[in-house]
Amino acid sequence: MDFARPNAVALVDDDDDFRSALIERLELEGFDVTAFASAEVAVRALDPGFPGVVISDLRMPGLDGRQLLSRLQTLDEGLPVIMITGHGDIEDAVDALRHGAYDFVAKPFAFDRLLDSLNRALEKRALVLDNRRLSAAATDAGLELPLIGASETMSRLRATITQLADARLDVLIEGETGVGKEVVARALHNGGRRRIHPFVAVNCGALPDGLIESELFGHEAGAFPGALRRRVGHIEHSHRGTLFLDEIESMPMAVQIKLLRVIEEREVQPIGATQPRPVDLRILASSKVDLEEAVGAGVFRGDLYYRLNVIKLRVAPLRERRDDVPLLFGHFLRRAATREGRSPPSMSATVRRRLLDHDWPGNVRELAHFAERVLAGLEEPQSATQPPPGNGLAESLARYESQLILEALECWGGDVVAVARSLKLPRKTLYDKLQRHGLRPADFRNRN
Repeated sequence: MDFARPNAVALVDDDDDFRSALIERLELEGFDVTAFASAEVAVRALDPGFPGVVISDLRMPGLDGRQLLSRLQTLDEGLPVIMITGHGDIEDAVDALRHGAYDFVAKPFAFDRLLDSLNRALEKRALVLDNRRLSAAATDAGLELPLIGASETMSRLRATITQLADARLDVLIEGETGVGKEVVARALHNGGRRRIHPFVAVNCGALPDGLIESELFGHEAGAFPGALRRRVGHIEHSHRGTLFLDEIESMPMAVQIKLLRVIEEREVQPIGATQPRPVDLRILASSKVDLEEAVGAGVFRGDLYYRLNVIKLRVAPLRERRDDVPLLFGHFLRRAATREGRSPPSMSATVRRRLLDHDWPGNVRELAHFAERVLAGLEEPQSATQPPPGNGLAESLARYESQLILEALECWGGDVVAVARSLKLPRKTLYDKLQRHGLRPADFRNRN
């Protein structure tokens, strides 16, 4: 799912000279312009979901601007239309505003006036299209989180899980905190023949000190002081099913030795038992660190690592699959709203910017919490709805644009080519904006 800002402009004007001149100016600003000499042609060419804004002359032969507006609203009510009009048609332009036009500019106009209106309209269009994508994505309930995703990474992971679900092989699942390693383990269990038997999840890092062996292997009555009755451990409880050992890197070395025997012999000997008991289970283990590095550091047994590492699955963090963030966010938002008996709110510009820019170090878990806060109305800063007095929209946009360019200059050490590429701007447009904001790339070079 693409969260990039729409960049398309459909220009409708019957004046060939004016149309050509405006196309040139818009393209210099980096817009993708499609021009039409008549409203009739434009109506036939535009589709619902057009990724941009329509700029139309008000007075044209055949279908005029107001009639075009009416047709486009029937086609897509969320499509912004900016009217261009002569001084004598201001009253008609105001009437078009009442009937749904986004804005109008009167000839002759300064290009910056049109540019300002166009940028605001594109921002509005971005929110409309993004909310539509999120609504559509939120209806997809056929996949478990975090397996939702259209990225190539997630497609490969789903395919691998399907392939391995019924295999007898043990699997090592690696990934950062919050990526959903347990969900992957459950998908492996639920997709195979073991799904009718227990799925036993054990957080190795949360096992109480002094009772780890008893929790995992079980004990017989009287095996130690306080052992009043026999206890079946997690390993034996997962017989015929799946044992999921989460955060296995935190397991003490002494316990690792006993676990190695379980993996090799498929048998468990509870504390105090005289004979081991056979167990039929599949072992899935997860780690948030590189276990091979842990072996090298001497904090994890190499023989256990190689026994576990028959098949390795890596769950990618969200920063490596940014296209999946909107899908997951939409799901979490809808789930939270359903739980509260509410309708999911539309996505604001502030929320959209957060989804685009944040690296999500807490991954899926952090994104789920963010969706909860959005539903509760806790993620909309006061300035987003109440701008400070005296700061108009054009001034605020210019300040924000300047800040983005400044940050890019700092990031890329004043490399104009890299900055233009990162901001997706033509180089000429970038130079114009640098001059406008008084920014000098040379000031950002050799800062180290």
